[in-house]
Amino acid sequence: MGRPDKGKAKKRGIRRLFTWKKLLGTFFVFCLLGMGALYVVYLLVPVPSANAEATMQSNIYKYSDGKILARTGKINREIVGLEKIPLKVQQAFVAAENKTFYKDNGVDIKGTTRAAWNTITGKGKQGGSTITQQYVKNFYLSQDQTATRKLKEMVIAIKVDQKSSKSEILAGYMNTSYYGRSAYGIQAAARSYYGVDATQLTTAQGAYLASLLQAPNQYDWTSANATGRKLVEERWNYVLDNMVGEGWLSASERAGMKFPVPQKPKPAPGMEGQTGYIVEAANQELMRQGVSEEDIKAGGWTFTLNIDAKKQKDLVKAVDKQLESKLDRKGDKKQATVQAGATSVDPKTGAVVAMYGGVGATEHWMSNATRRDYQPASTFKPIVLASAVDNRATTQDGRKIGLGTIYDGTSQRPVVGSPIEFAPENEDDQSYGPVTVQKATNSSINSVYAQMIVDVTPAKAKETALSLGMKDGADFPQTPAISLGTMGASTMDMAGAYATLDNHGKKVTPTLVKTATHKDRTVQGAKAIGEQVISREAADTATQAMTGVVQSGSGFRAAGDYEAAGKTGTSENNRSAWFVGYTPELVTAVGLFGEDAKGNQVTLTDTINPGRANGGRTPAQIWGDYTERALNGGSDASFDLETEGGAPGDGTTPDPTPTTEAPETEEPTEEPTTASPNPTAPPTSTATTPPQPTTDPVTTPPEPTQEPTATDEPTAPPTSIQPPDAGGGPDANSTGRPPR
Repeated sequence: MGRPDKGKAKKRGIRRLFTWKKLLGTFFVFCLLGMGALYVVYLLVPVPSANAEATMQSNIYKYSDGKILARTGKINREIVGLEKIPLKVQQAFVAAENKTFYKDNGVDIKGTTRAAWNTITGKGKQGGSTITQQYVKNFYLSQDQTATRKLKEMVIAIKVDQKSSKSEILAGYMNTSYYGRSAYGIQAAARSYYGVDATQLTTAQGAYLASLLQAPNQYDWTSANATGRKLVEERWNYVLDNMVGEGWLSASERAGMKFPVPQKPKPAPGMEGQTGYIVEAANQELMRQGVSEEDIKAGGWTFTLNIDAKKQKDLVKAVDKQLESKLDRKGDKKQATVQAGATSVDPKTGAVVAMYGGVGATEHWMSNATRRDYQPASTFKPIVLASAVDNRATTQDGRKIGLGTIYDGTSQRPVVGSPIEFAPENEDDQSYGPVTVQKATNSSINSVYAQMIVDVTPAKAKETALSLGMKDGADFPQTPAISLGTMGASTMDMAGAYATLDNHGKKVTPTLVKTATHKDRTVQGAKAIGEQVISREAADTATQAMTGVVQSGSGFRAAGDYEAAGKTGTSENNRSAWFVGYTPELVTAVGLFGEDAKGNQVTLTDTINPGRANGGRTPAQIWGDYTERALNGGSDASFDLETEGGAPGDGTTPDPTPTTEAPETEEPTEEPTTASPNPTAPPTSTATTPPQPTTDPVTTPPEPTQEPTATDEPTAPPTSIQPPDAGGGPDANSTGRPPR
């Protein structure tokens, strides 16, 4: 006989060890142990009193000197009884979050276990809680996503469900939830999103508010991007479909419903004037520091801002005097479209010392200081120059680019060396012939800067812009047209970029918040001064060029008893007009924007004054008025520049000194006084300048194109009969003036 099979014997031994009876018995033992453990936890975990978020306090915002700017007040919430909320609105919340709410015992074991496991394993925040659990989290516990908190939430939810009615729990949930827009509770949300009390909410509106709870910031229709809008609309449809499925809404009623677009957000009372703009900008900055919006809105924060109380008043006074006093907003629809924004920064510290967001946060909620939906136009040109110097760029025939470099200023001259055709028209189609870079900066000659950005390459110019602090890289197509500032930018972006130039190329990031404290937690403001991002020579060359703009160029109205550098800009179709400039102590960006009552961009032409509203007029006047006030009448500080061209004004500004003076009563004209000014010889102080005017090598040029461009202002020496500011796009007004 053969010997027994050892493998079969081994298998029989394992089977005897793991019989189904033993396995079942072991399972029941573990179940009993688990149940016993849960019962112990149930006995040991009490129902606590309300958490801090249930009794939130206000936030305090202070000027840099400690004086209070604003106190936001108690949390924006008003508790309402469930009887005041329409039944179908109640059911919409149940359909959105927990269809079994009326049947369960307050806990979804499967969902909670899944959420806890995902949290433990680091897979992020997960759903799965019932309405009762979410109410418990809002009212009794914290928002921490931990396994311990989840376990407590589950136990407390069971106890709350036993002692409270479903109506009480649902009312508590709807009154403690956060809906975005600083609104806690259904009543505040109804007023914020639809301007009605909760009693007046329609089923469609209720379904939207219920949908918001999943992601209140992402799903706010007025501020959401295309993805956010798509997601919240899908969520809204999901809620209504669930209501039909539960028999709470008829299919015919559901079919007739349209998505209820909410109204634009309105600030809380007390946020009028500039206060609301500053408070919102401070909140946004703190969120970029890693503090959640929910934590900020929960209250208890004390903000110390960099805003200087005096300079803030100075800026408002300057705008009121130079702009608002000249407009009839109520009686003239065109003048009512004018919006102003400004940001003022200390270039040595990066502190935002003053900000102007618009006529008032209660009238125009979007801040004109931080919006990025308008073109900065020719205020971008100095960045192109800085990039050229920083990258040691040369012209097409090998000449190093500097302030004395000669370019061809012929209008509609096709750029050479670019795969993308571009031939921008100068203001009034004016041709200048051979001109220096300094002259081209003073007069903002489009054809010169279009060629210059090809010489330095749009990619490198874009890289320089981003390093200086311009934010939206996606908005920078790498084409020659960006030389004319066709991307979007805010006054804060431009103030930061120019502050970096003022700070000799060392990065300056405008910061509004100095510190924010909450109990034993302190959050410091963002790092404002960074590393060297472009060479000192590049930054100082741009500064030197812009001193000529103020001394004898398009920015002459900004001149005062201080040394200043700056650049004007007027965008295509005259939809925006800018002056961005600085002294050694202060950098300020001023922008005017055309916006109708529906939020559409419109032209500024024939609003502030007949014809175009140029950057060299009102924006430069606001800038000069504010700077004079902020510097207490003037300053002896001077730029400490290191450039190959020498000190400001020593031969680098090609305009001849005027020999005639304008009558005191004559307003400088806005139109060019000559058809084609004489070309100016290159300054002898620039070592790289060739002795004779030289244009780019003759090649077969591409056909001129009319790619969208931006506009700017022309030269105007302050002591002579001035050539005009330029600006406006090809269809900016009836004369069809081109971008500059």
